[in-house]
Amino acid sequence: MAVEVAGGPMKGKLVLRNISTLFSGESSQPVLDADTIVAIDGRISGVGREKDLDTQEADLTIDAKGSALAPGLIDSHCHPAFGDWTPRQNQLGWIESCVHGGVTSFVSAGEVHLPGRPKDRLGVKSLAIAAERAFSNFHPLGAKVLAGAPVPESVMTEEDYAELAAAGVRRIGEIGLGTVNTGPEARKHVQWARKHGIETIIHTGGPSIPGSNLISREVVLEADPDVISHINGGHTALPKGCICALCEQARGAIEIVHNGNERAALIALDAAKGLGLLHKVILGTDAPAGSGVQPLGILRTLVFLSSFGNLTAGEAIALATGNTAKIRKLDGGLIAAGKPADFVFIDRPQHSAGKTVSEAIELGDIPGIGMVVIDGIVRLARSRNTPPADKIPQVVDA
Repeated sequence: MAVEVAGGPMKGKLVLRNISTLFSGESSQPVLDADTIVAIDGRISGVGREKDLDTQEADLTIDAKGSALAPGLIDSHCHPAFGDWTPRQNQLGWIESCVHGGVTSFVSAGEVHLPGRPKDRLGVKSLAIAAERAFSNFHPLGAKVLAGAPVPESVMTEEDYAELAAAGVRRIGEIGLGTVNTGPEARKHVQWARKHGIETIIHTGGPSIPGSNLISREVVLEADPDVISHINGGHTALPKGCICALCEQARGAIEIVHNGNERAALIALDAAKGLGLLHKVILGTDAPAGSGVQPLGILRTLVFLSSFGNLTAGEAIALATGNTAKIRKLDGGLIAAGKPADFVFIDRPQHSAGKTVSEAIELGDIPGIGMVVIDGIVRLARSRNTPPADKIPQVVDA
């Protein structure tokens, strides 16, 4: 199991050059007219054409060799426990393996799989605070895991949310995975959390495992959360009419997950596009889960939505980067000055029918990952999990 404590970002100047396609993470402008990035002390300081940027005296230079680059991917919906271990499948190293899938940031939807998960007021708060603190200091392969998401229980009061917020907890776990599962009660907890600056999410669809609950369209609309978690079911989806109604009537972000109903995912995507709400669509895996751990879950989901949902590659990548970062209030997800130097180098997989990485994605092929950089630090070279990329970046000056 990878063990890495917080070590901070790269110190010094990083230059990335010879980028063929630079995906911005911004849905309104998915591809930038640029081939070079400069980062200082782990944050982007310049993006543009090499001739227009100061690339001299770099402490580290990476030649993309004509491969493409995207912001590090974000998993908006995962279920960590402690360390790089999931009790759901008794598997070690799942976070590190997902970094090999291009994911650099993970957002917890609740530490629900922890054996003996407490459900009393003190226990719920203690678990959330401990998880938040632990993952603040633990970064498998440099991954940023935003954990500490308490699952709302009926015994909780507004005072509990105030205490959680004061302790640094910024988001709750899925409403519906605990004893809060009706519209009026869910709305009460959402209002308490929102009053104290805590982001709210809600399970959507049928029960995921024994002990969880059906959360209907009516409950979601009455609760009014910030994120409609797995609108395509986790795993069992609501009917088409309910999905479309949530896209049209709810304020919350439209979250599509890998471990959901694929037909329902396309229904939600089509509804969002028709309503001009593509900027509200975000992606997660909903893993680890009963269906296992999917290291390429975010890549697979964005490729699926591109190839079957008629999105450009850049638009699909934005769902898993900039959209998620903006909605979940994360520091990243975009290629822009001031943002963290979190990057994934991708290219068409060898022998793809697509001539470019964009064409490959739009045809349904998973791109090959040639390198992952987090906070300006090279975390891995060629991914062990993706198909081999046609072009591989190279560190030319260290």
